[in-house]
Amino acid sequence: MLLLLTMLAACERDLASAPPVRRAEGAPRFDETPTHGAADSLRALAATRGIVALSPTPVVRKELVQLGRALAFDPILSGNRNMACMTCHLPAFATGDGKNLSIGEGGIGLGTNRTLGRGVFIPRNAPPLFNLFGLNQLFWDGRVSVDAAGVFHTPASAQVTPAMAQVFEFGAISAIGLFPVTSRTEMRGQNNLAITTGGFTRNELAQIPDSDFTGIWKALMARLGAIAEYRQLFEAAYPGTPFSSMTFAHASNAMAGFFVDQLTFNNTSWDHFLAGDDAALTPQQFSGANVFMSTTAKCAVCHNGPLFTDAKTRNVALAQFGPGEGNGPSGNDDFGRINVTGVATDKYAFKTPALRNVELTGPYGHAGQFATLRGFVDHYSESDIKLANYDVSQIDPLLRGTLLATTADILATRAGGLNGLVLTAQQIDDLTAYLLALTDPRARSLGTLTPVHVPSGLTPPGAPVLGIPPIKPLASASSANPR
Repeated sequence: MLLLLTMLAACERDLASAPPVRRAEGAPRFDETPTHGAADSLRALAATRGIVALSPTPVVRKELVQLGRALAFDPILSGNRNMACMTCHLPAFATGDGKNLSIGEGGIGLGTNRTLGRGVFIPRNAPPLFNLFGLNQLFWDGRVSVDAAGVFHTPASAQVTPAMAQVFEFGAISAIGLFPVTSRTEMRGQNNLAITTGGFTRNELAQIPDSDFTGIWKALMARLGAIAEYRQLFEAAYPGTPFSSMTFAHASNAMAGFFVDQLTFNNTSWDHFLAGDDAALTPQQFSGANVFMSTTAKCAVCHNGPLFTDAKTRNVALAQFGPGEGNGPSGNDDFGRINVTGVATDKYAFKTPALRNVELTGPYGHAGQFATLRGFVDHYSESDIKLANYDVSQIDPLLRGTLLATTADILATRAGGLNGLVLTAQQIDDLTAYLLALTDPRARSLGTLTPVHVPSGLTPPGAPVLGIPPIKPLASASSANPR
């Protein structure tokens, strides 16, 4: 409650100090509703970019959702049993953590209050988990993908067997849980000891070679299988399949089912506008939508389709800082997609993020380079100048000294569509206003997603304070009533 009151007070201060909104020449006044003809023209323009309503999401059986929820919040999946998948994807922070770069295994605390402890910064920002169904490429470098033939491409290569792929029900997202658990810095850990309720026990996951994905997944299933409640949840989620025949693919697919069922949001002002409500957008949002779709701003060239992303990777001239991915002379640079493909033009390329609920998901960029949404939009105008003059004051003080002087190298492979792109201050304001129309009100409050109990008996990240009544049963986000 104290955190909420503090956030509300900060919002009031921001609104009070905000500069007056400017109106583009020829645009409707901000107290005017666009004409029906203009609204229809915008809808037609959006359709040419494939920016249409989301397709219905699949119905996910409740038993699979329940299993996926438990797994996503259970620290049992980390080597030292000290963090869960949702430690870096907190409902209270719109399935992120509010930090530029996440702090993985060994960190202390949650969200923006999380500190290093004995841990380290993860090289990349924790991306939100909204509306992942239908995306064919995941993670900032696109290292997990599924092609048109349904073949999965992952860092584990053939260790993701055809039998595992047959378990996957939701496309690429079904494989999303396979890899954070294998990363030493994210979840698996380096230490040989872990504290449990029974005293000290070995972190058996840390003993497995990094390349042995199968061994890590098998060890995790052994942990889960030692807990009767998990065996029951798995067999309820996959009727007719005994737990002894399951692999970690069943666990990853269950987490995907939870994300699809609970984190799919399609009830935004923009969706109401697409459905024919001419007044669903404010005049400024309407103006911003036209700018977004235009050939001048070029936003919809990359941010297209119902999710506002083509899921491809591009270099949009973002500053690089943090521990890096082992690239560059000192190993603290992050070359992005080229690490996956080996293609020279993929250097510094990162996945084009989806924009639904983007208002809620800062900081922005693959390393959380921008503290505000407007700041990120503004970066695209004269991005070469913005990169050369990047303001480190908007990132964690511990990261400011890690900024790399790689402007020329980054600009060498910058996406061609950004060359010469200049936006006016009014266009930037209007674009930012339009992006606010992509927020589903239900995504603003996700507290009921966090369980009070997980089968391991460990504490779920963000669990409600003792004494507060238990949370209500989950209802599917995608099937909730429209406004």
